[in-house]
Amino acid sequence: TNNSLDTTMSNHKEIRFGTDGWRGRIADDYTFDTLSRAAQGYASYLHAIGAADKGIVVGYDNRFLGQEFAHRVAEVMAGNGIRVLCTERPTPTPVIAFAILHLKTGGAVNVTASHNPPADSGFKIRADYGGAVAQEDLATVEANIPASTDDVKHMPLDEAIASGLVEFIDVGDAYLEALAALVDLEAIRNSGFRIVVDPMWGVGAGWFPRLLEGSSVELHEVQAVRNPAFPNMERPEPIPPNISACQEAVKALDAHVGILTDGDADRVGIVAEDGTFVNQLQVYALLAYYLLESRGERGPIVKTLSTTSMLEKLGERYGVDVHETGVGFKYVAPKMVETGAMIGGEESGGYAFKGHVAERDGILAGLMFLDLMSRTGKTPTELLDTIFELVGEHYYDRVDVHYPAAERADILERVRSARPDALAGFPVERIDTTDGWKFHLGDGGGWLLIRFSGTEPVIRVYTETMREGAVQALLQAGLDLAGVERPA
Repeated sequence: TNNSLDTTMSNHKEIRFGTDGWRGRIADDYTFDTLSRAAQGYASYLHAIGAADKGIVVGYDNRFLGQEFAHRVAEVMAGNGIRVLCTERPTPTPVIAFAILHLKTGGAVNVTASHNPPADSGFKIRADYGGAVAQEDLATVEANIPASTDDVKHMPLDEAIASGLVEFIDVGDAYLEALAALVDLEAIRNSGFRIVVDPMWGVGAGWFPRLLEGSSVELHEVQAVRNPAFPNMERPEPIPPNISACQEAVKALDAHVGILTDGDADRVGIVAEDGTFVNQLQVYALLAYYLLESRGERGPIVKTLSTTSMLEKLGERYGVDVHETGVGFKYVAPKMVETGAMIGGEESGGYAFKGHVAERDGILAGLMFLDLMSRTGKTPTELLDTIFELVGEHYYDRVDVHYPAAERADILERVRSARPDALAGFPVERIDTTDGWKFHLGDGGGWLLIRFSGTEPVIRVYTETMREGAVQALLQAGLDLAGVERPA
């Protein structure tokens, strides 16, 4: 690592935290200088809340300069007198979250851009309970970020190691032991399943083989080496159109299922035995069904308002409470802790489970899906049929539109002032403005949600409906309401 802190243009760049920390373009807004300032903000926050004495975990993913960036964070923490337990190698976000609890630290920093495009990196922080930092605390960290590197405390890595302020850890075995206690691993190992695992060039590689080696399972990993360019995909996000390699492998190998994890392995994607994608809302409903029906568990469910209404129907059927939050695990994790929820999740394919950490875990979610298949003896498509028989068929899609930043105010005003009586022919029963504008529709119309990104000029339109043919018409109604064009 270059240990000098330079005073440059990037010295004064604004650092804004989104729903899950700060992300930026490497060598543009994400530099060693801006990262040092972000780390100083977090160090000051840890001292202010009295957590600095517990130390923190620092980890990183497979992206360009990940290790070097993580070591810079460690240097800033050491400069602030905070002990750092740094991962020895690229490590999944859920493993880092587990390490917080396992090692009883005051929090963690993960240098990851998760599912973002290859040119990005990030600064993801976690609280002492292993989950996302609450919104008001994120705002405090952001407010503590100095405007200049002149105000950053820093200790060269060699000196920090020699002084005992930085040491290197590997909690992989302890993490796998914890997972084995949460699912019927032996049943999966004896299932004879043929499984394709696609880590999407990310840090999810190698974990399923470690869990299932020496068993009757035939496991094939694809795209399982480090490649920071993330070839064959726009970004390592386990949704179409990024999943073609997994789909092709499932069909070519006649596999029972395909499991994808995103760049930092906190999200999961499922490909059915026929190569079709099981979308994130369907996976969430199936995981909740697995806990309620296959395992007989009872406890609250936490969901963001952009995920499936099938959960409310399951909640009614099994007599459990369903809590809805804003979008992002910074809302889900605290609500899970508050309510003692058995599961929490969001539309992006991130799910967390009671008895583990209040953090999305794509590896555990994939294992639980395998456990569901093992316990029921059903394929993914048969499981979808089962859930639809219980709660009715639900159809979902989403469209993201980039717009010129100068047009934000006009678009926002159009959406804010809209009071439609109907959308795509479905009556609007009420509008929820908890996080964006969610239009609840009658006559089986379901819901339509319009949200603005907090960090980039993007508007997102989502819908879930019980009318298969209405999905695109509803999305178009949302785009028309906002006055934006569907991307080509």
